[in-house]
Amino acid sequence: MELRDEVRKEMVLLRERTPDVRGSVASTVDGLTIACDLVIDSGEQVAALASALLAMSRRMLVLAGRGELEETLISGSAGHAALYAAGPTIVLTVLAKPGANLGLLRLEGRKTASTVAEVARHVHSRSEEA
Repeated sequence: MELRDEVRKEMVLLRERTPDVRGSVASTVDGLTIACDLVIDSGEQVAALASALLAMSRRMLVLAGRGELEETLISGSAGHAALYAAGPTIVLTVLAKPGANLGLLRLEGRKTASTVAEVARHVHSRSEEA
């Protein structure tokens, strides 16, 4: 199974187990889409912006001496966007509805990002063996 398929499977599981999640996008830190689980057609734009926001968030934490990035949460009138570093090369962006349970979103978002990072490591190691 390809990275795209395995990552998308994890993103679908996130949406299915977290009722407030409306979809997600996984992309490289360079802004290229890996997998998309959105009903809107802006996955490519979300991926590009997520990579820039991830870089700025990481830089802010370094400058402020606040440690490693765990998440960036953006709240708007129509819902939330949460960004998670999924290993060193992937960013997971999760979109949630207004009034979402942010504690559950954070818990499940981090869990999925960790799983996506592990999937990427596993796929990478398989490709090196081949």
